[in-house]
Amino acid sequence: MKHIQNHICALACALSMLGSFASTAQTKTSSNALGLNTICIDPGHGGKDPGAVSRDGKKVQEKDIVLSVGLKLRKLLNEGYPGMKVVMTRDSDKFIELNERANIANKANADLFISLHINAVDPKNNRNWQSVSGFSLHTLGQSRTGADLQSMNMELCKRENSVILMENDHDTKYEGFDPNDPQSYIIFNLMQNANLVQSLLFADEAAQSLAKGPVLKNRGISQDPFLVLWRTTMPSVLIECGFITSTNDLAKMSTEAGQEQIAKSIYNAIVSYKKKYDSSVNAKPVEPVKTQPAPKTAAKETAKPAEKQPKQESVQSRSGVYYGTQVIASAKLMKSGDSFFKGYEPTTLKSGTLYKYFVGVSEDIDKARKQHSEIVKKFPGSFFVKVDGESVQRVK
Repeated sequence: MKHIQNHICALACALSMLGSFASTAQTKTSSNALGLNTICIDPGHGGKDPGAVSRDGKKVQEKDIVLSVGLKLRKLLNEGYPGMKVVMTRDSDKFIELNERANIANKANADLFISLHINAVDPKNNRNWQSVSGFSLHTLGQSRTGADLQSMNMELCKRENSVILMENDHDTKYEGFDPNDPQSYIIFNLMQNANLVQSLLFADEAAQSLAKGPVLKNRGISQDPFLVLWRTTMPSVLIECGFITSTNDLAKMSTEAGQEQIAKSIYNAIVSYKKKYDSSVNAKPVEPVKTQPAPKTAAKETAKPAEKQPKQESVQSRSGVYYGTQVIASAKLMKSGDSFFKGYEPTTLKSGTLYKYFVGVSEDIDKARKQHSEIVKKFPGSFFVKVDGESVQRVK
């Protein structure tokens, strides 16, 4: 019981912090002072923490690949946007605690946090471990994908979060969070990230850009309970650039040309996202300075045709003017019976690359508002809206 209480306290603090950030952002927006001006690049692991290690004779380490990609990305940003502030959580082979990585981004008032990692498969858990490949993108949340992928994502989260066990006094700093205890992840079911929409928007841009290579397989975007994303107070995305246990992925990620191409893909995603971000906050868009093209890589792998995805029941949509409570925005189309909705019948609205989900919907504002008072208890961070066609307006 005490374990759960610790997490509830942590949740309250986190929600308070996010609320404060949202208020600050709103104030800056009104003064037209916002824009994507500061980016924090977080090469994962480092120092005594090698991260994932290849299973070939070379024993390539995750920490070295992501540091190289991070430094190359910083160089591209410095050249493309001379006025942009680019902060690195580490620029050498040193160990940085998860808590401190987020603190670095928060103290710099970063507008975007990008955490770089390399995935891996444990042969004990997957007999086909060498064939598993591809890049993936992750925002804060609880996994809501298929059972097999959800299990794989949870193993990934446990591995990335377990770095806190190398830290001194980790039990106090992380409010008793145990990366190997399923109960610890209850907090991510309760928490709503104030920056989720922007995080998903950048993740979508990055997914499209990274799909051009060198690692071609796109494993998609998912919401997962990564501690380093929880602690940040800005749009944040964790990128798994490929699998170090895949011979094919490793061959591309371990070369200078491959690392340059990954950095260039992320840079191109930032360029596209910045235009949309600056426009959304009424900041004057800044075009990047043209840079030299990235070195040519070896012949591209022939892309395999996309696997057919199983049909899934889409949630209900409706037209006209109505009111309701927005509980989540996601890049994925969710099933109406998804456990996330906690028994409510959701209504969806496609908005750009995102699906927005509403519950307690009614054309009668008073009826919808009455339901909202109960819904918000189950969905902290949700808010009351008016939907008119494709327009969604937050209502006090």
